[in-house]
Amino acid sequence: MSRNLPAIPLAIPNIGAGEAKNLQACVDTNFVSSVGPFVTEFEERVAALSGSSAGVAMGAGTQALHMALRATDIGPGDLVILPSFTFIASANAISHSGATPWLMDIDPASWTLDPETVRTALKTHTEMRGGTLRHKASGMRVAAMIPVYTLGTPADMDALGSIASEYGLVIIADAAAAIGVDYRGQPIGPKAHMTCYSFNGNKTITCGGGGMVVGDDPMLMKRVRHLSTTARVSPNYEHDMVGYNYRMTNVQAAIGCAQLDRLNDFLAVKRRIRARYNDAFSGQTGVGVFPQPEDRESACWFSGLVLEDDALPPVNDVCARLKEHNIEARPFWMPVHMQAPYAQAIREACPVTEGVWQRILTLPCSTSLSPADQERVIAAVEAALS
Repeated sequence: MSRNLPAIPLAIPNIGAGEAKNLQACVDTNFVSSVGPFVTEFEERVAALSGSSAGVAMGAGTQALHMALRATDIGPGDLVILPSFTFIASANAISHSGATPWLMDIDPASWTLDPETVRTALKTHTEMRGGTLRHKASGMRVAAMIPVYTLGTPADMDALGSIASEYGLVIIADAAAAIGVDYRGQPIGPKAHMTCYSFNGNKTITCGGGGMVVGDDPMLMKRVRHLSTTARVSPNYEHDMVGYNYRMTNVQAAIGCAQLDRLNDFLAVKRRIRARYNDAFSGQTGVGVFPQPEDRESACWFSGLVLEDDALPPVNDVCARLKEHNIEARPFWMPVHMQAPYAQAIREACPVTEGVWQRILTLPCSTSLSPADQERVIAAVEAALS
């Protein structure tokens, strides 16, 4: 009988009349490709929201990270510090640039890159050679760090920024799910040299796909735009370097602009969903909730539980039981150092990452999730855990 209930998906887009109106404008004006007024509007609005002076929209969040790395001349022979607890796209962007990830652990209070792990690793495993910071064992240049704003929660950017300044590292923030979030009362953009977003279908706001780099350095942002638009220098198909066709279309940006109009409402719903799950399960023995540092906002991109007690069913078993009730739930990211392409990557010990990743259960959190449907999810989870 449960299978006859309406499906409750994990995280789906919330598309309405505003998006339809903007899409119709694209059709009416014939601006459907990579040039059009919605692209410019979307770039300007996301940059302003981030507290940054400029934005460059492109086709995916991975592309945004790739272009930020390329714009800062990070490539072969370089190491980039990255938390192992992230979606593999963060590491792939480093590999696309020709560089190598240096994988590190997370802070249990935020699930973001742990500053003390970074500081200890740099102090222990690096040295200056000829004015360049080098990893002792590999000889590679240590060039940058990519803090990941896990679940839309910024990392401890004051501590990480201090470390980056001390060691001369570029900071590129992977803020894929952190649109609209403040950091200690300030916009997140200025906390990194460049900040990168994703607008995939499961993000808080979507363009159907897409990404963006925002930043304040005019030369860096000009280089990001140049590289991501085929490095073209004249109307006569003249190009001055190897570029990439990473442009966002006007159709995608049209959806994004309409989504931005609803961002505050979406964030409020995401936070309400997180609060309700926390309220329902925070008192249950052996069950933890997603971390939320008191000094930082979160977009609450995904919500769910941490199954801390080994006596509880494994996450995959709980997902299977929820599926019987037509409710979608999933485990979360497998650490990068456990993925086949990065099994031999340079890394520090990751006890927090290894201890938590298999225990995370993500639950439905679409911005269209009704309170009644959330109560149905809660009841089904309680039954699955009993």
